[in-house]
Amino acid sequence: MNKKVFSKKIIAWYEENKRSLPWRQTRDPYKIWLSEVILQQTRIAQGLPYYLSFVKTFPTVKSLAIAPEDKVLRLWQGLGYYSRARNLHACAKKIDKEYSGKFPASFEELKKLPGIGDYTAAAIASIAFQIPVAVVDGNVFRVLSRIFGIEEEISSNKGKAVFMAKANSLIPADRPDVFNQAVMEFGALHCTPQNPGCLSCVFAKDCVANIHEIQNLLPVKIPKQKIKKRYLNYLVIQQKGKLLMRKRGPGDIWNGLYDFPLIETKKAVRSSEIWKHKKEIKLTIDSTAGRYKHLLSHQHLIVQFVLATIPIVPLKALIKRENLSFYSKKEIEKLPKPIVINRFLRESEFLK
Repeated sequence: MNKKVFSKKIIAWYEENKRSLPWRQTRDPYKIWLSEVILQQTRIAQGLPYYLSFVKTFPTVKSLAIAPEDKVLRLWQGLGYYSRARNLHACAKKIDKEYSGKFPASFEELKKLPGIGDYTAAAIASIAFQIPVAVVDGNVFRVLSRIFGIEEEISSNKGKAVFMAKANSLIPADRPDVFNQAVMEFGALHCTPQNPGCLSCVFAKDCVANIHEIQNLLPVKIPKQKIKKRYLNYLVIQQKGKLLMRKRGPGDIWNGLYDFPLIETKKAVRSSEIWKHKKEIKLTIDSTAGRYKHLLSHQHLIVQFVLATIPIVPLKALIKRENLSFYSKKEIEKLPKPIVINRFLRESEFLK
């Protein structure tokens, strides 16, 4: 199947079947960039409200650039992969400072910005600036591997290069924006991971996977990384209606978000035994306030919240050593928090 036939068929399918989404109604690189970053690792149904909130709260690159990090992270709360939010903020600052608030109209220049790789740069370049460079994401891997019978492993450097070259060989110079969105939409709605619509597919007669009935074998990808279990025991310490919390630092999950004093153990422990793992602060466990399971991409968290009391002298030492502070309900509401912390606070009715 040649380039013209493929692009004509998939664009025709797209124009008939595409979903109406706000970022498809604009060529503003800022809004296109926002949508692409938010929708990485996120379904459209979940990401759409966040996109609308960001556009409303930060209508321009500059308004995002000058915003406090805590406000950006708080608006992002619940989406996960918080490095995306920090890169989003850093990118806005760089565009505001070094590019006078305007996105560079070049694929190579876009890739120099924080958090923008080949995929996001191609999306902005093709949709906002009509530059014929292909977008390659999970949907594109699936569509191209099945239709053209590409068996390269998609996470390998060689595989990525093969798919990128194939996609770029197919993109029409006059409609790169529509083509890229068409291939992604086709993969999202029609050529799905499970139960693709092969019987009604416009490529049914040409698709290698359909002809040989190997849809379930393509694209080729290595097994997922083994999930690590972690046991997090949070100490909920209250004083005059305020809770003791801290801002997490780099080097682990949830960088920049707020949680409680933490005791991490190698296995699940009873709340009455937690003091054994933190003898130096002489804490008293009052009761178990809640237990939760929280699944991240490669980590399975078993989280326990316990109400604890600490004498004043070791409490002061703990606050100083772990950079903790007491926060009121109003202050905590505004802080960016991991979703499991936010869930506990609401279910325990500390926040409403």
